[in-house]
Amino acid sequence: MALSAGSSRVAYAQDGYPDKPVKVTVSYGPGGAIDVVARILAEHMTNTLGKSVLVDNKPGAGSTIAADQIARSVPDGYSLLVTGMAHSVIAELFPHVTFDPVRSFQPISHLGVMPFVLAVHPSVPATDFASFIAYMKANPKAINCGSAGAGSSADLGQMLLAQRTGIEFVRVPYRSTPAAMNDLVAGRVGFMMDSQNVLVPHVKSGALRAFAVSSLDRSRLVPDVPTLDELGLKGFEAGSWQAMLAPAHTPRPVVDRLVKAIEAALADPAIQSRYTELGYQMPRKVGPEALAEFLAVESAKWGPLAKATGTGG
Repeated sequence: MALSAGSSRVAYAQDGYPDKPVKVTVSYGPGGAIDVVARILAEHMTNTLGKSVLVDNKPGAGSTIAADQIARSVPDGYSLLVTGMAHSVIAELFPHVTFDPVRSFQPISHLGVMPFVLAVHPSVPATDFASFIAYMKANPKAINCGSAGAGSSADLGQMLLAQRTGIEFVRVPYRSTPAAMNDLVAGRVGFMMDSQNVLVPHVKSGALRAFAVSSLDRSRLVPDVPTLDELGLKGFEAGSWQAMLAPAHTPRPVVDRLVKAIEAALADPAIQSRYTELGYQMPRKVGPEALAEFLAVESAKWGPLAKATGTGG
């Protein structure tokens, strides 16, 4: 009887969905790439859906705090998760979590990608990428590197950089990219490879030096900075992607309603302009099937690296 009553509540909720505010839980702190794109889209979706789409940050434990909360939520479309690359490697970094990163969730849509910039504090004795790598090799573990924690997209990107170049450094985890960036600007960590929207303003102000970007094409924000591919790390590509998930068994009509709201947002010239201004790239495809395929590819790409270098528990 309880199952029947629960099913009736979900069925009732999808009629006229939404009829109350929708809560989007972000797996990282305010100001990072994942949080920013969630807030950009939430504002537009509020207008499309006719009900408030509220953003709440639940950082910590490699994105698993937010994911666990949503996995346990009622699958009625009112509790959603916006997360990133860490979700695709939860199995490798956090094998003891009580939810399944695939089966516990209903994919909604890929939301975008934010390429990284490799930025260093001016105290680091290097003037370009080549001299930076040379210094790091000559002084292994002499420099600290900040990131939003084990399994975050930036952390994995930095581990890939270490793997491809043979450098060693001390990983310093933070609860958000802006928190790590503050310590980088202050000189308490030596370098980061993280989201352009956070680091580039400090590069342009002269507080940091940019040596490379992690996309295959040069960034519109710092067009004079070469790609890692150009600098000899052929095929190197990493970035912070953003995706929306719901609890497993969320009704398909609710999923479709959310996808339409996301499509409307991404088609809006004002949103496209905002993406361009901040350095985001639009997703190649939207919708649950495309996201499920994307997550499988990302898990296969980053899972082995996460398992080999991760510090999750």
